[in-house]
Amino acid sequence: MSTPPGQFSRVLATLDLPGLARAGERADDAAVRAVLDRHRGGGRLTLADLAVLLSPAATARLEELATAARAATLARFGRAVRLFAPLYVSNACLSSCTYCGFAKGLPVVRRTLSVDEAEAEARLLADRGFRHVLLVSGEHRIEVSADYLAAVVERLRPMFPAISIETQTWSDDTYARLVAAGLLGAVHYQETYDRARYREVHVAGWKRDFDRRLSSFERAAAAGVRRLGLGVLLGLAVDWRADVLALAAHASFLSRRYWRTEVTAALPRIRPNAAGFPPVVEVDDAEFVQIHAALRLYEPDLDLSLSTREPPAMRDGLVRIAVTTMSAGSSTEPGGYSRPGAAGEQFTISDERPPAEIAAMLVAAGYDPVWKDAFPLVAT
Repeated sequence: MSTPPGQFSRVLATLDLPGLARAGERADDAAVRAVLDRHRGGGRLTLADLAVLLSPAATARLEELATAARAATLARFGRAVRLFAPLYVSNACLSSCTYCGFAKGLPVVRRTLSVDEAEAEARLLADRGFRHVLLVSGEHRIEVSADYLAAVVERLRPMFPAISIETQTWSDDTYARLVAAGLLGAVHYQETYDRARYREVHVAGWKRDFDRRLSSFERAAAAGVRRLGLGVLLGLAVDWRADVLALAAHASFLSRRYWRTEVTAALPRIRPNAAGFPPVVEVDDAEFVQIHAALRLYEPDLDLSLSTREPPAMRDGLVRIAVTTMSAGSSTEPGGYSRPGAAGEQFTISDERPPAEIAAMLVAAGYDPVWKDAFPLVAT
């Protein structure tokens, strides 16, 4: 049985985002200038404006766009950049997603950490300075049950003021239970907001339910989760501009409806993994920077996160423009901090610098690495 649509699903159904993206692509230089002038004048940008800022004409003004985004980021977030680490607790999965290195049926070594093993991995991260950890797993309701997650969150709570999850979606009762155990945030990538493409790449399993995935943030926020992490996987759908517009609309909806929560967003590009999934469209480096800069101008309060999927030069550059949260020293396999290579990884990383080196880069660039993740973050 499919899940009844949530409130944002109804909003999404009213938006012609592919049409908006196509209209934006046809924008000329005068249209780009007009949107940038409106931003400089303090005007609130619309989705149509965002579509213009994602256009090829805006790519030609990338330096101007990046400069405006940098000013907006500094005005809202100051020079604070939050650091976090993913802690993969399991790569067991009952869903078949064609792009994922954890997909059911792939011949990878599977491993689920015990609560004691998860604590041991967490202590390694705490020793490296982290106070914000993201618990990540495949979608396996037996091996990674609500009981298991609650036990891990409770065990790690004394070490980490901020604990988030990136797992399967849950019922409101389970989110409430995890919040009581010490959970702060929930990350659930929609991957793509294109329903037809979503069905093509989610072949079987719990994640195949588009509406359940889409409404997960509304259930989590209603249960008291304080940070909501959105995401699209760039290269999964041909119309990446429509996906960025959908993510922006979703972020705006959540931040206004659940004003006590913080909304974060990540837009990773596909990386090699055991699934061998090739991106259907390449989002090049200029477009990748453009996406982040445009989102910053559209939604100035949106916390933009960047993972170690991206190479060092890209990460160092984007933190000076729009990114306000970064992972560092990451492993994408269960137990990978203490025993690397013992289990299958979700994807290969590009930035292998240790956390201390990332922090030193930030300091050298004039930024303040934030290890203890206070909520909410305010400009300094």
